[in-house]
Amino acid sequence: MSRPSSDAEPVVAGLVRLSTVDWPGRLAAVVFLQGCPWRCTYCHNEAILDPRAPGTIDWSEVVAFLRRRRGLLDGVVFSGGEPLLSPALPAAVAEVRSLGFEVGLHTGGAWPRRLQALLDDGALDWVGLDVKHLPEKYAQVTGVPTSGRAAWQALDAVLASGIAHEVRTTVDPTVHTRDDVLRLAHTLESKGVHHHAIQEARPDGLAAAYKEAFEGWRLSDLLREEDLPRTERRAA
Repeated sequence: MSRPSSDAEPVVAGLVRLSTVDWPGRLAAVVFLQGCPWRCTYCHNEAILDPRAPGTIDWSEVVAFLRRRRGLLDGVVFSGGEPLLSPALPAAVAEVRSLGFEVGLHTGGAWPRRLQALLDDGALDWVGLDVKHLPEKYAQVTGVPTSGRAAWQALDAVLASGIAHEVRTTVDPTVHTRDDVLRLAHTLESKGVHHHAIQEARPDGLAAAYKEAFEGWRLSDLLREEDLPRTERRAA
């Protein structure tokens, strides 16, 4: 296991060398950064939530890999955890761009000002933003009272920027009702979101007591596709 990185280098929790699904329409590598301030009910990535934990691969190795993939990959997606937590993210994004790659970001929007700074700098080409719930019910998912305000501010920043994006919502039957999801989908449409993917939470890797809530449950039990405005339904 690699040593923890300094602020000049991101702490890398994992690397997917080729993905066709993490950035729609692009062949991308995915760099997972360590740490997240939220503890979402359906999260099955507990190993990468603690920002104090060491990485699994040095950033220099990631860069070396990307140098070898120039001309073969379209872009690089920074994911997590929550990549906006890392103070090294802007420098890492700039380094990836200098290699000739487009850059995408998966984020829950926990730090909307940091996201805004990247958008203002033109550092990103695409954003995949998780909008987890209605603003007033956000803490039911994340466990953090202020998370809804931050995430919806991040959404406003993405929409105002005009950047290519996708908004994703993972439906968890322990915290979402049918009315919640329909209200959320129609609210997002009214704000100008045209790419909203509704995903089914996966119970794998979660505590046994939590898995019981998913016994025999499917997203189709909660929603009919015709009820939803301009959405794409898929498994998380």
